[in-house]
Amino acid sequence: MKITICASLKFHEECLELEKKLKELGHTVFMPVKADGVDYWAKDGSKRVAAKKGLGLISKHMDKIKNSDAILVVNYTKRNIKNYIGANTFAEIVFASYVKKKIYFLNPMPNQKYIIEELQSVDPIPLNGDLSKVK
Repeated sequence: MKITICASLKFHEECLELEKKLKELGHTVFMPVKADGVDYWAKDGSKRVAAKKGLGLISKHMDKIKNSDAILVVNYTKRNIKNYIGANTFAEIVFASYVKKKIYFLNPMPNQKYIIEELQSVDPIPLNGDLSKVK
């Protein structure tokens, strides 16, 4: 299966481990791109915005989703929000639903009140950390 990983870049190292495990299970994996020279945790987000625009990172990632069979949403705790899903990842989930891809969540759905109903409406498949459930 071709799978695109969708996650906050805060979880980039964890995504690299997941990529390795998915490949060991026989999957083809497309990863989000972390632009060189950009501090993704700087308070001033202008370099992140410039990288996304200049390198076309959002469009390229959506193309990966379009050419996949499924996405894997990597949702760990961030900013004290258990199983966090950020704005970009939410957009990727909606796009994946629109182009009729399977949507796997690595961990249970977050309790983020402003998106919970939308997340439920795309019928995500919870893995509860078990990548062998990706079929």
